Amino acid sequence: MVEIKTDIALEAMRPAGRVVADILTAVRAAAAPGVRLSELDEVARSVLAEAGATSPFLHYRPSFAPTPFPATICTSVNDAIVHGIPSAYRLRDGDLLSIDCGATLDGWAGDAAVTVAVGTPRPEDQRLMDTTRRALEAGIAAAVVGARIGDISHAIGSVGRAAGYGIPADFGGHGIGRQMHEDPSVPNDGRPGRGFVLRHGLVLAIEPMFLSGGHGDYREADDGWTLLTTDGSRAAHFEHTVAITDDGPRILTQP
Repeated sequence: MVEIKTDIALEAMRPAGRVVADILTAVRAAAAPGVRLSELDEVARSVLAEAGATSPFLHYRPSFAPTPFPATICTSVNDAIVHGIPSAYRLRDGDLLSIDCGATLDGWAGDAAVTVAVGTPRPEDQRLMDTTRRALEAGIAAAVVGARIGDISHAIGSVGRAAGYGIPADFGGHGIGRQMHEDPSVPNDGRPGRGFVLRHGLVLAIEPMFLSGGHGDYREADDGWTLLTTDGSRAAHFEHTVAITDDGPRILTQP
């Protein structure tokens, strides 16, 4: 069931989005060679606590998961696409780190992600990040009243395919509001003019994921959560929570 939010609800979602933005800012600043992924999760927990917010990631257990998620952020390194669990791994110069986080405040959720280079970026990683970010911008630009979900999907997929990147077929964006994951789903590739019609008050988490190896194949890690590229190629992931309004798309997960 797709929930259309009132204008009051859209305003109420904004504080949760700001907390998400603050988490990403703090975690990005802390991500440096030698830092453990678990330490980044501690940074996120501190931001949540200071804001009086909670994490929709912590203890989340969808049907596919063997265990509840044990952290407040996902930290996916190099060939990890999404859902990486913060561990004792110490970041190294040249690592590619995707940070995905959420926050729940006063009953409303926000969700966003960013990929960063740790230390000195590789040129090919910079291109991957720039392209994935540009795909997010294209998807947001397509999120206008009267368009359809397929228009967002097509905008994202067109950027990725033109760059020669792979797109995992089973994972993409989603509706968001009182819950982190709501209807409708937002694939990262598709045909324009198809799917749910976008209306004022619909809120979506739009999140392209591109794989540098050129195909969308992935495998599940032994932890039951982390998704890895099958060929060891690197991945990037960017996301914003976006409200569709009569005045155009409104990004709720900005500072």
